[in-house]
Amino acid sequence: MKNQEIRLSIEGMGCASCVGKIEKKLAAVDGIVSANINLVDRTARVEARPDTSGTIEANIIDAIESAGSYHAKILVSAADESKKHEAEAAHLQYRIKQSALAILTGFPLMAASMLDLLPSLDAQGFWLLITVATLGVMAYSGSHYFQGAWNGLKHKNTSMDTLVAMGTGVAWLYSMAVVVFPELIPEASRHVYFEAALIVIALVNIGHVLEARARGKTNQAIEKLLSLQAKTARVLRDGKEVDIPIEDVAIGDVVRVRPGEKVPVDGNIIEGSSFIDESMLTGEPMPVAKSINDEVIAGTMNDSGTFLYTATRIGAETTLAQIIETVRRAQSAKPDIARLVDKVASIFVPIVLIVALSTALFWWLYMDNITLALVTSMSILLIACPCALGLATPISMIVGIGKAAEFGILIRKGEALERASHVTTIVLDKTGTITEGKPQVTDIITEAISEDDALLFAAAVEKGSEHPLGKAIVQAAEHKGLSIANAENFEASFGGGVSANVDGANILIGNQAFLRANSIKIDENWQNHAEKLAKQAKTPVFLAKDHQIVAIIAIADPIKSDAKAAIQALHHLGLKVQMLTGDHQQTALAVAKEVGIDDVTAEVKPDDKDNVIAKLQEQGETVAMVGDGINDAAALARADVGFAIAHGSDIAIESADVVLMRSSLTAIPDAIRISSATLTNIKQNLLGAFIYNTLAIPIAAGVLFIPMGILLNPMLAGAAMAMSSVTVVSNANRLRFFKV
Repeated sequence: MKNQEIRLSIEGMGCASCVGKIEKKLAAVDGIVSANINLVDRTARVEARPDTSGTIEANIIDAIESAGSYHAKILVSAADESKKHEAEAAHLQYRIKQSALAILTGFPLMAASMLDLLPSLDAQGFWLLITVATLGVMAYSGSHYFQGAWNGLKHKNTSMDTLVAMGTGVAWLYSMAVVVFPELIPEASRHVYFEAALIVIALVNIGHVLEARARGKTNQAIEKLLSLQAKTARVLRDGKEVDIPIEDVAIGDVVRVRPGEKVPVDGNIIEGSSFIDESMLTGEPMPVAKSINDEVIAGTMNDSGTFLYTATRIGAETTLAQIIETVRRAQSAKPDIARLVDKVASIFVPIVLIVALSTALFWWLYMDNITLALVTSMSILLIACPCALGLATPISMIVGIGKAAEFGILIRKGEALERASHVTTIVLDKTGTITEGKPQVTDIITEAISEDDALLFAAAVEKGSEHPLGKAIVQAAEHKGLSIANAENFEASFGGGVSANVDGANILIGNQAFLRANSIKIDENWQNHAEKLAKQAKTPVFLAKDHQIVAIIAIADPIKSDAKAAIQALHHLGLKVQMLTGDHQQTALAVAKEVGIDDVTAEVKPDDKDNVIAKLQEQGETVAMVGDGINDAAALARADVGFAIAHGSDIAIESADVVLMRSSLTAIPDAIRISSATLTNIKQNLLGAFIYNTLAIPIAAGVLFIPMGILLNPMLAGAAMAMSSVTVVSNANRLRFFKV
């Protein structure tokens, strides 16, 4: 049984240190296999063993909420997602109100102080009123910071809330002491910082609002996909067409789609025809012709015509729903660099607290300056929040994976986005990857039997075959109107050929290696025929009757129109391109020559494909494998990055890291460019966050004060902390405008 996946929304996460705390708590829950926390969209994805009890969801929620002031909720349906977005929007509006009150009280107080309009501290009644008023504003505008810090203290951990609460709380407490107990404070140090506490809270809140709005733009790819889902479907019930909610559509329902409507669920057309815009799936702008028996996909747009179809996949089983889930899963995955950052962030806040305390003691005890002790420690607490560090990697991953989805590149595993930028060699399967995958019989060369007889023998053996070449032979016989006999004692050699008895004769069909393995001699004449056909990029299939070759059936698979351009693009990226195929050597060389491939390994059995990939890796190559068949599955799994063509087999797709929703090979260089751009963006974010914290803390500690007399104002420190996160998120959002 597969592990069960549980997705949750988490309220109350503020910075990267929250991620480490929650993941640590979840790791201790019995039955949980893995847990990934996404700081960007405030969600968790938990993988649990299938044998866990029914209380696992409750245990997960308890673990998250025991880590601090967090609230967790299970996300199941699209309705849950909608409620989550509504709650976030309402929360954002509340933050704006909190910020507004702090600004409306803090800035006038600061302006009056700068213009020397405030009474002296001897006017104790006035300042007592200011003390109480600012406390009330802080309680309204910054209560979440103090509550978060208190909950963290109860659970013996720290976070961004701890830093903001301590910085502003110390400012207010010191100011209150100056007003209420002036005799305890040296006269030279009797300054109040009420306005600083209010403005810092306002600025940090505004920073969170700006960050949240910027984060909202990062997941536009998911939002677009969600918007593609139809709300209703027109189905035939009791002989009438009725509109029902999409949730009520059942498998087997007959659905009507009219011009300009979205396809509500997956299914197969049973009446009518149309052109359907599938660009949301493939990235290809041209509508696709659809008629009876063709598949239609939920979320695609009917361009013209009306048709009826039978629903085959509904709800979470539709292709669109699975794409959305795949993108989400990949976005929540963590590359190695992100895990390292989370570890750093988990110890960052305690280190900042130690630095702030040490700085305060230095200025107070050693330099006898309590004002500098207060200002510098406040500034350190406010400027050193690890928010930017924690957002640096996941925000870029989310945008990069979403951008890939827009181009019809479905990244199933987040790690693949990182690895794709390091690829040095691309290995391509031939049939269905470089070629159309729709082979046709082009020539029949015979000896001792007629062409029709050769085709009949071959079609009888291949009638039940799923191999593309076998299908081409059967289709050729059917096109000629031949009556195909039944075969007996059918045997297949995977990647080699097939044999059976037809009308009392023993028939073998396959490549040269298969015939030689069965002790069938290939004379010079047949060899010449095969080589001549192979040089024309045709696959020669040998037909032997009673251990004698009697025919060669040539099958050609047209090369995709953009294959050559795609391979040139890969070369321009500095990549080596190799073809790996079970086809005839000469055929493979002819195809490789036409499209410009560097190296060819032909007549390869499926298990040998895996070995070829392994050898390349042993030589130090970082290998990407591109394929579409069952025989490519092992190689796709072995490769550093596996690309599967979406029209290929389910096994190939499940073995791959990346699925190309369009069959064009141009998606490969597109994916690599997006990967490189995303990794560059991550490095920019991490470098910026690292430089920010490296420079900010010493400046906040007052290292410039002694030689230059420059001291960082706590209000500027709070603004800088807020803007550092906004900068990281904004830089990641540049990926949304990336063009391949």
